[in-house]
Amino acid sequence: MTGPGPAAFHMADIRDKRPTRRRAVAVGELLAGTRAFPLIVERRLPKGDALVMAEIAGLQGAKMASALMPLCHPLPLELVQVRCVPVPGRHAIRVYCECATEARTGVEMEALAGASAALLTLYDLTKPVEPALGIGGVRLLFKEGGKSGLWLHPDGMDADERAQYRPRSPAGLDGVSCAVLTLSDRASRGEYEDRSGPELVEGLRRLGARVDGAEVLPDGIEPLAGRLRALAAEGVRICLCTGGTGIGPGDATPEALRSVADRRIEGLAEMIRSEGAKHTPLAWLGRAEVVQVGGMLVFALPGSRRAARQGMAILAPLLAHALAMVDGGGHP
Repeated sequence: MTGPGPAAFHMADIRDKRPTRRRAVAVGELLAGTRAFPLIVERRLPKGDALVMAEIAGLQGAKMASALMPLCHPLPLELVQVRCVPVPGRHAIRVYCECATEARTGVEMEALAGASAALLTLYDLTKPVEPALGIGGVRLLFKEGGKSGLWLHPDGMDADERAQYRPRSPAGLDGVSCAVLTLSDRASRGEYEDRSGPELVEGLRRLGARVDGAEVLPDGIEPLAGRLRALAAEGVRICLCTGGTGIGPGDATPEALRSVADRRIEGLAEMIRSEGAKHTPLAWLGRAEVVQVGGMLVFALPGSRRAARQGMAILAPLLAHALAMVDGGGHP
């Protein structure tokens, strides 16, 4: 007799993810019909005020998502807000559930659980007067945060929904001239393929930046320092460097940046380290550096592809605003 095989399911391992601000809004509708709709809206149902009770149930449902769905991570929710909006033209009650937190995984399941609990409660309180009810259109309206940033449902949002929830995506770098430099003796000799540089190129392009492929330079202060001066003179506004930020004997990228800097931006460098440490404690061994060279911002990031991807996610929400401040803009 053989033992059990491998598990057919597993909870996602999120230990190496970085906590970020997360938000999600779910929506659905109770199709009440011509008889029950006015009783709900006028709060005259036999069991009581269905709209108030649905909002309470939605709060409870969002908080219990992990208890209802076995593989859903329990999250400390910082916001749950449920709204019930009558839609007279369809004799429907449209229910929204907004959830937010700062965590390693998203809150879309909490939002969906909250909307569903509110809809089921509306159903329960309405069925004594109208058994022919329907629940439909339950879906995620949008979610924010994490490496994916903003995701909008393909069915879109109407003007009132956008005004109410204001979904936010990182400010773009539309048309901004950027560069990516990889620092590696071995990659510059062709001993292995550079993978971190292309990762940063792709990340900048997703923000709308204008950037060619990554350049590969050997470790050391030169020729990096000279190349940074040239890029600043050419009008490049953001340069992401990857590699050479460790404590090995050949790691000299921070020294190269400091040698050409008009000023250092210590806060951003510290943010790269502290946020990176939420992925791995090895981030504290890195010597991230951020400087300004003329009108160009230069960032020194670790050299692995994974670290480059994580660094891009850390920087993406700030790049456009940082550039605006360099140009004399204020805080939003």
